Amino acid sequence: MVSREKVEAVIDRIRPIIQSDGGDVELVDVVDNKARIRMSGNCIGCPSAQMTLYMGIEMALREEIPEFEELLLV
Repeated sequence: MVSREKVEAVIDRIRPIIQSDGGDVELVDVVDNKARIRMSGNCIGCPSAQMTLYMGIEMALREEIPEFEELLLV
């Protein structure tokens, strides 16, 4: 089972990169090996947000937490 603490640790390492572009990411919930996050700031409406979400955050989560299954945007 994926813990909230593990997911937070990965997001905390990625957060400064996102914040440097004026955005932010918040972990909303972790249930059944899936994480729900909320993006804010410049991430809202940014054409690169999907790439950041899936190629950045989700990929890092999958690499560091093998049992991680899915990242959901809320």
